[in-house]
Amino acid sequence: MANITGIDHVQVAMPPGAEEAARAFYSGVLGLPEVPKPAHLAVRGGAWFQCGSAQLHLGADSAFLPAKKAHPALIVAGFEAFVGALRAAGVDVQVEEMVAGLQRATVNDPFGNKVELIEQR
Repeated sequence: MANITGIDHVQVAMPPGAEEAARAFYSGVLGLPEVPKPAHLAVRGGAWFQCGSAQLHLGADSAFLPAKKAHPALIVAGFEAFVGALRAAGVDVQVEEMVAGLQRATVNDPFGNKVELIEQR
């Protein structure tokens, strides 16, 4: 029987035509390198970013609504310094209660999507 061995990517929606705002936040602020989309998919808009061994795909959606509950959780090294750098860049960071040994914080991307940041403690 086949089994699941990991996650390749997570898809998050964004408004059409907002690729530069996505790049400014996910690459510029969070520091994720952008991954080129295959040409046949690039015509749909959106942007892809590398996040460790997985990718975070932002896809343009003409009926876009921000995800307030469903979200990616990104693993951070140097949590306090990273939170401080985000705040210095003007990002509203909400430090959350620790759960199962994980230091946690949430931010919203430019489109209102929730993004969680975690570090093992």
